[in-house]
Amino acid sequence: MAFEDEPPYRQIYARQILAKAGVAKNDRLLAALAKVPREKFVGPPPWLYNDFRHYREMASTDPVVLYQDLLIGLNTRRGVNNGMPSLHASALNTLGIREGETVAHLGAGTGYYTAIIAGLVGSSGKVVAVEYDEALAEKARENLSGYPNIEVVQGDAAKWPKEDADVIYANFALDHPPAAWIENLGVSGRLLFPLGIPAVENGRATGFTRSAGFLLIERRARGFGARFIQPVSFVWAEGQEPPPAGRHDGLAEAFRSRRLLQVRSFRWRTAPQGEECYGEQEWGLSFEEP
Repeated sequence: MAFEDEPPYRQIYARQILAKAGVAKNDRLLAALAKVPREKFVGPPPWLYNDFRHYREMASTDPVVLYQDLLIGLNTRRGVNNGMPSLHASALNTLGIREGETVAHLGAGTGYYTAIIAGLVGSSGKVVAVEYDEALAEKARENLSGYPNIEVVQGDAAKWPKEDADVIYANFALDHPPAAWIENLGVSGRLLFPLGIPAVENGRATGFTRSAGFLLIERRARGFGARFIQPVSFVWAEGQEPPPAGRHDGLAEAFRSRRLLQVRSFRWRTAPQGEECYGEQEWGLSFEEP
C-alpha cells in the first residue's frame, strides 16, 4: 500500500513526527511510519501516556489519539513505554537503513518500532527482534506474526546478534558496548545505542538512566567511527550484573565535561592511540578520526 493510500490521520502523524525529529526528507521512513498501526502494539484502551512526571489516562478510546508524539505506557508499574516516536524517527533516519539489510532490534518491546524497521528493510531484508521480558516478547511475537521478514527472540539482547548485522539498534541503556554488538557488526555496519550511567536513589538503582546519550558507532574499512547524536533518557538494561563500586566515576565525568560531543572514533580491543575522552581496557572513545 502506498503512502497516499494510508488513513489520513496516519499520513499527518508521519509528517508531523518527521518534522519534529528534524528530518527534512526521508520518503521511505515517512511511508514506514504511516503504514504501521500503533494501536496494534499498545494494547486495548484505556491508554495511559507519560508526561515525564506521571501517567495520565487519554481522554478518548478512539485510536486516532495514539498518533501523537507521546510515550504510551506498556507496563506502567515498571515504567516501560512505547517510546517517543520523534526520538525513534530521528534515530532511524541517522541509521540510514537500506532495503535488503539485516537489522538487530534489541529491546524490541511489543514490536512497534520493529515493524517500522521491517518496512525499511523490505521483503529482501531481515529483522531480528530481541526482548528480555517474557511477556513483552510474547506480545511482540503475536503482534509481528504477519511479518515474514521478522524473527522474534526472547533473551538477553546483550548477547545478540549471533551473526553479522548491517544495523544494530538498541533501545535500552548500558555503560559499555557488549562484545556481541561490536564483533557482529558487519563492514559498513552501524550501531546505535544509549551509552549512559544508571540513576540511583537511596543506594538502589531505579532502572533508568541518570545521564545518557545515543552513541553511533560505524564500522569502517579501518577502525570504527563514533559520535554522539543527542542526549536521551532510557530504561536500564535488565539482567546485567551490578557494576563494581566507582565503575561509573570516569564516565560520569565525561558526561559532565561535555567532551563526549567531540568524540570521533571508537577503540576496540587495541591499545589507546592518543587522547581519549573515556576509556577502559577493552574499549575507548577518542577525539581522533579512525
